[in-house]
Amino acid sequence: QKVYPALERQIALVKQMQKKARHDAGCWALPKGGDYYRASLTYWATTDKTPDAIHSLGLDIVADHTARLDALMKKQGLTKGSVGQRLRAMYADPRYRYPNTDAAKRQLIADLNSHVKKVRADLPKYFGALPKAGLEIRRVPKNIEAGQPGGYYNTPSLDGKRPGIYWINLRDTAEVPKWTLGTLTHHEGIPGHHLQLSIQQEANLPLIRKLSFYSAYIEGWALYAEQLAVEMGEFQDDPLGEIGQLHDSLFRGVRLVVDSGMHALRWSRERAVKYYVETLGDLEASAVTEIERYAVWPGQACSYMLGKLAILAARERAKKALGAKFDIRKFHDAVLLHGAMPLKLIDSVVDTYIATARR
Repeated sequence: QKVYPALERQIALVKQMQKKARHDAGCWALPKGGDYYRASLTYWATTDKTPDAIHSLGLDIVADHTARLDALMKKQGLTKGSVGQRLRAMYADPRYRYPNTDAAKRQLIADLNSHVKKVRADLPKYFGALPKAGLEIRRVPKNIEAGQPGGYYNTPSLDGKRPGIYWINLRDTAEVPKWTLGTLTHHEGIPGHHLQLSIQQEANLPLIRKLSFYSAYIEGWALYAEQLAVEMGEFQDDPLGEIGQLHDSLFRGVRLVVDSGMHALRWSRERAVKYYVETLGDLEASAVTEIERYAVWPGQACSYMLGKLAILAARERAKKALGAKFDIRKFHDAVLLHGAMPLKLIDSVVDTYIATARR
């Protein structure tokens, strides 16, 4: 009597709105669309960079990462076609997949748990504060996997009774080839979301800061963690996994290009999809899902790479200022123990770390 009629009214409203829809994907076409996009960048990425600067930065990252991927691939004998085409071939190669069976999917999760155990043992070399909360890796339930992303993370409960959960979508193992699994696990698990968010909740902070969310900081940390895992030696015996790490970093560089391209530089949806597919080698269906997400969520896609770059810049500044006194563990504590924050505040907490270390 109530719910179905309400849903019917919603459906009717959407159908009415569809008639007024425009083909332009970017918010530049809306009244004060340029102002809206800059405000969205400030909100999601806590940045004052202009759309043009973000676009140029994205193009530089794509060029850099593409060249580095080319070199890594050639070492593995992968030489045919563009970097995007070679990545597509890696996705399509059945040698790099777990079988698409329930037994193989259980083995996949067991292998990821073994990998997490190894990474956890390496953490004390790089972190002072460590998460007390446990991490569980679970398969996305079959009844909802069709509509869920490839991987995501749930924070532990504040009372410590529920662990952090890294959910991985195994509806089709072809979507998560082996060479992508390491960096996905570092992003969602450790040293990514689980480490950062658990430490934030366990730190001596007011409740509002234990629960604070700044996309550029949180997603920036998880993307930084993917690179940190390389520095920690987690891909020492997995050169294809290192290709996967660089692919995922390239993906976030592509996001800078297409998000600013559509919303500020008047790129069409079709141009954004084409650039995405050619650069990353992903399936067009995956590209469409991503591009349409950016179309309705201006600015958020830029937060990942801008956050990572802010953390890397702060780390480099601390290294130059402290020389032999620089301690990666204390640097990470300085960044993590204050909880999520706008990117500009990272400089403030690192300044305090530098001053303390000098004394």
